[in-house]
Amino acid sequence: MSSFQIYRAALLLSILATANAQQVGTYTTETHPSLTWQTCTSDGSCTTNDGEVVIDANWRWVHSTSSATNCYTGNEWDTSICTDDVTCAANCALDGATYEATYGVTTSGSELRLNFVTQGSSKNIGSRLYLMSDDSNYELFKLLGGTGYCDSQCPRDLKFINGEANCDGWEPSSNNVNTGVGDHGSCCAEMDVWEANSISNAFTAHPCDSVSQTMCDGDSCGGTYSASGDRYSGTCDPDGCDYNPYRLGNTDFYGPGLTVDTNSPFTVVTQFITDDGTSSGTLTEIKRLYVQNGEVIANGASTYSSVNGSSITSAFCESEKTLFGDENVFDKHGGLEGMGEAMAKGMVLVLSLWDDYAADMLWLDSDYPVNSSASTPGVARGTCSTDSGVPATVEAESPNAYVTYSNIKFGPIGSTYSSGSSSGSGSSSSSSSTTTKATSTTLKTTSTTSSGSSSTSAAQAYGQCGGQGWTGPTTCVSGYTCTYENAYYSQCL
Repeated sequence: MSSFQIYRAALLLSILATANAQQVGTYTTETHPSLTWQTCTSDGSCTTNDGEVVIDANWRWVHSTSSATNCYTGNEWDTSICTDDVTCAANCALDGATYEATYGVTTSGSELRLNFVTQGSSKNIGSRLYLMSDDSNYELFKLLGGTGYCDSQCPRDLKFINGEANCDGWEPSSNNVNTGVGDHGSCCAEMDVWEANSISNAFTAHPCDSVSQTMCDGDSCGGTYSASGDRYSGTCDPDGCDYNPYRLGNTDFYGPGLTVDTNSPFTVVTQFITDDGTSSGTLTEIKRLYVQNGEVIANGASTYSSVNGSSITSAFCESEKTLFGDENVFDKHGGLEGMGEAMAKGMVLVLSLWDDYAADMLWLDSDYPVNSSASTPGVARGTCSTDSGVPATVEAESPNAYVTYSNIKFGPIGSTYSSGSSSGSGSSSSSSSTTTKATSTTLKTTSTTSSGSSSTSAAQAYGQCGGQGWTGPTTCVSGYTCTYENAYYSQCL
């Protein structure tokens, strides 16, 4: 089964703030799978970087530092070893990983394949990996002009946070044999570049009050892992400002056989725009476009008259929250400017494949909340039924699902992809913004190789073609005109 037909097992390509370090076991030698990615320049040339990926600590074997006795079995801690968080961290070690046999993770050149269900010595579901620059350091991306994980949900299912275990108050999950919830959570800003399956997709900005990772306590963490009445009590925005074309009424844009056809590989391009064209400027817009079969496809635009455009801006977020009746927690925690501040500090690229034990992925591809009318703006997010997405069913019916991420690129706008013709209904620029950086990655469902970007003497569709200090091409590919936006930026529209 192709990775975009895994139904409720979602793909997550996120950028997260960084966290801390932990004790190392020696039973299994850790060998990080290699993964190449590229840094591109404004003239379209790209340099290959020899990177690596490493699996998240939550997936690893945790055992006593003095023996092979498990510190954590199933979804419970051994309380004879882990009497409290600090003691547990001192007594337990995280061991090395056998990536393919245990976790179904393989790489080849620029391709990273993540299998959904892997049956090794035990059954493994999904994985979460981080991009590294070398054997010891994460690759930090600055997308404007320790041990453990964090995100804007301030997750409390982590086994280790800030160098300590999370065994105090640990409650095993009632519906997941591998997980539970502890007293502490780990919070940081989160940029969901890509959350998707074959039916729906979203990209979402989640700011936090702090640009650095922080640890929180109990239900005051807010987010998914806290009591429903405490969802917004934390220091981060758990909902974020999201762009899901289907949720915005554009129901024919993304999916099998649609404008972006999820039956075939495609490239996802994300552009981060500041107000002055520099990496120190204020983030004002996040744009999305696609490349499939040599064609550049503008993002599917909102069909609601009160929510204009096809990108994330402050005005878009405010009008979307108003239309959908959602609480505007986004602005409360810094909004787009706060998101930009966290990105400027540096974030780690996370690539994962997962299913959803909290909400069956209904928030992505069905009617959600399930007790609301699908005719209410913002409720319908995709074509899946409200009784679908149960993890046990997904794991049983689609164990062979997988995703392949490939051709990850980072560079100035227009440098990370090649374009031929174009189509799409989205607006393509902001009249008062300038573009600084962009990312792209190719997603595919087979092992065949997709072509990457190539150098060109003309700027690509939606690429930069002028502005103060610009040294790249000043003409556009056929069908596009170099359009002046401001002194810092002109774009092929």
